[in-house]
Amino acid sequence: MVDQRTDPVEAAVAGELRLLDPTVRSSANLIAELLHPEFKEIGASGRLWSRSEIIASLVESTRESDEPIRVSDMTGLLLAPGVVHLTYVSDNGGRRARRSSVWRWTDAGWRLYFHQGTLSSD
Repeated sequence: MVDQRTDPVEAAVAGELRLLDPTVRSSANLIAELLHPEFKEIGASGRLWSRSEIIASLVESTRESDEPIRVSDMTGLLLAPGVVHLTYVSDNGGRRARRSSVWRWTDAGWRLYFHQGTLSSD
C-alpha cells in the first residue's frame, strides 16, 4: 500500500505505470489491487467499461512477454485532497492515444477511479 504521506501525484504516476506493465495487465489480482471498486473507463472506441469488464479484457489480451506500453508527456495535478488527475500519451505498438486518469485515495491506498482514452494520430 502507498503511504498517504507520499506525494499524491508521484503515487498516481507510479500506479498508472504499473497498470501499463504487461506483468500487471496479465494478472486479474494485480489489476484489481489498483482499480477502485467503482472504476469506469471510456475506451478509445467510445465503449464504457466496468471494472470487471476491463479486468477480464486486459487479462485475456495481455501476455507477460508483451512489450510495455510506452508513455510520453505525463503530467499530474492534485485536484483536491485525495484526488489526482493524470494526462499522458500512450503508444502501444504504434496505436497512440491521449489518456486521462483520475486517482482517488482510499483506505486501501491510491486507486484508479476513472480512465478515458482517445485515439490520436500525433
